[in-house]
Amino acid sequence: MSADHTRDPCPIVILNDFGGAFAMGAIGGSVWHGLKGFRNSPIGERRLGAVSAIKARAPVLGGNFGVWGGLFSTFDCAVKAVRKREDPLNAIIAGFFTGGALAIRGGWKHTRNSAITCACILGVFEGVGVMFQRYMAWQAKPAAPLMPDAPMTA
Repeated sequence: MSADHTRDPCPIVILNDFGGAFAMGAIGGSVWHGLKGFRNSPIGERRLGAVSAIKARAPVLGGNFGVWGGLFSTFDCAVKAVRKREDPLNAIIAGFFTGGALAIRGGWKHTRNSAITCACILGVFEGVGVMFQRYMAWQAKPAAPLMPDAPMTA
């Protein structure tokens, strides 16, 4: 598998992934907590309830997503530097380290379980990505043109 030369170098990628993950979490959190605040507010206060729920919880969710994205990207860059290759196993290893690092305060068992779970989730993501790449490559495989049948002369 060839290296992806369209991506920025690792220190810039870490900041880029952190910002992208924060934005994704903040936008998704705005939608989720806006609907939740709207639904849980009294009828005359629904708009105000939605806005206050967004202001209170969406930045927190964005921060959580940002921390996960930045930590994953950091571990991914470190694994690429140590292994000297770019393949789907890097993301699985980085997911293992990210899950463990985020759960380290919960004790050994919680850290182990979270690391294994995160690695399995990233393994599924990477497996689906590889399957789609192979399917798309199979679809684009060149085929020889069909030769017309020779006319029958008798």
